[in-house]
Amino acid sequence: MSGSRPYAETARLLTALRACDTVLSGTRPASVAEQVDAMRAAATDPLPDVYGEGGAVETLERRVADLLGTEAAVLLPTGTMAQQIAMRYGAELTGRAAVGLHPLSHPLVHERDAYAVLGGLRAVLTTSALRNPVAAEVAELPEPVGTLLLELPLRDAGFVLPTWDELVDVVRAARATGARVHLDGARLWESTVHLGRPLPEVAALADSVYVSFYKSLGGISGAALAGDAALARYARVWRHRYGGMLFQQWPAALTALHGLDHELPRLAGYVAHARTVAEVLARLPGARVFPSPPHTHQFRLWLPYPADTLNDANLALAEEEKVWFAGRWRDGEVPGLAMTEVTVAGPALALDADAITDLADRFLHRVTKG
Repeated sequence: MSGSRPYAETARLLTALRACDTVLSGTRPASVAEQVDAMRAAATDPLPDVYGEGGAVETLERRVADLLGTEAAVLLPTGTMAQQIAMRYGAELTGRAAVGLHPLSHPLVHERDAYAVLGGLRAVLTTSALRNPVAAEVAELPEPVGTLLLELPLRDAGFVLPTWDELVDVVRAARATGARVHLDGARLWESTVHLGRPLPEVAALADSVYVSFYKSLGGISGAALAGDAALARYARVWRHRYGGMLFQQWPAALTALHGLDHELPRLAGYVAHARTVAEVLARLPGARVFPSPPHTHQFRLWLPYPADTLNDANLALAEEEKVWFAGRWRDGEVPGLAMTEVTVAGPALALDADAITDLADRFLHRVTKG
């Protein structure tokens, strides 16, 4: 839910979603007790971590490094911190303060210009297209960059991914300019289906990779920055300097381990089912879906109604019928069209095309009645 929304409103939405028997987009929020149970199930280390050493933190870091095929991985409290460290490291190694960024990338849209304010870096925009840059665009950047950041998938363009060949070519082009390559892989876990390659092969293209533990895996927080041992040593120093040297991080580590055990194996199934969901929703009157088919288990849906009308209808459906269609609608650039991000996860697997159609009809009935 939006961080700018008053908590009372957020609590109402979470309570309604949690009580639903049927959920098309998203997951039922876990209670605090359920999250504690998940931690208990994943707790195998007898002692807690202390300032990033030992316990579940080291277990998680080894697990992530093994999954990605990297030499090391470092647990960080936020993905924003992971991004800042990776970009700063690239600047120090190359002597270049410029970073290649898409205008819709996470550092430019969601991190309050931390790369510039805290890191002293400057952005070089890679492309204005609603996709990651291609090799020719990187080769023709107006100035050399220390790091090329590629967000996989590019969330604010619609969770879009390049093809494998495009990704290989753009990395090769960046290397030819002397740049390092960093993957913003907050949602990298589910991107392997579209790319057609396993995680280690994707991660091997880059000098550093950031992955999230809460966006797709259901953890309470946390991220990892993965790469070689030198990067890991640097990340631990700057984790301390950025204020991320927490006394203990075992709660975040344990829920991350639980997500790796229980959610990671299911993500490919979510991606496959997202194609069915998108096909059905694209047939709704006035609907638009992008991308089609979805590249991951998330995609964008537009409907020809005001956002407030759609949000009110979804909440009423949830509270009165225990059915959740999709929330967090917002008005877009095109007048008369509102957009939401659809996330196909575990609850949606129970819905076939007919059930999705029925659910959508019930939702639209409330929209038009309202």
